[in-house]
Amino acid sequence: MTMPTLDADESVEVDLGTAAALFRSLGDQTRLTILRHLALGEHKVVELTAHLGLAQSTVSAHLACLRDCGLVASRPEGRASLWSLAAPDELLAVLASAETLLAATGEAVDLCPTYGTAATGADR
Repeated sequence: MTMPTLDADESVEVDLGTAAALFRSLGDQTRLTILRHLALGEHKVVELTAHLGLAQSTVSAHLACLRDCGLVASRPEGRASLWSLAAPDELLAVLASAETLLAATGEAVDLCPTYGTAATGADR
């Protein structure tokens, strides 16, 4: 299933399955936290683990997911890799829009019986 883009200047159709996959990739609190850190600039895995208090394996697994979705990229630096946002302007625009929508809805999604924090057991 496709839908027309919301931008009147664009004639591109957006595949809803692909759009849903994008939102699923953003639908994890740890991945969002990693993306917010990478919005500040490039980071090594060891830096992310220190900043976030997460295991190296956890950070690496989430970075691999984000890389596979095209949201982050890495470049070698010595024996390590530096990670960054692949499309920073576009990704930050999506996250800013999400924050605007949350403000407009009074964060009602948090109370959602399917996806809210009570249903998922997620902490804020």
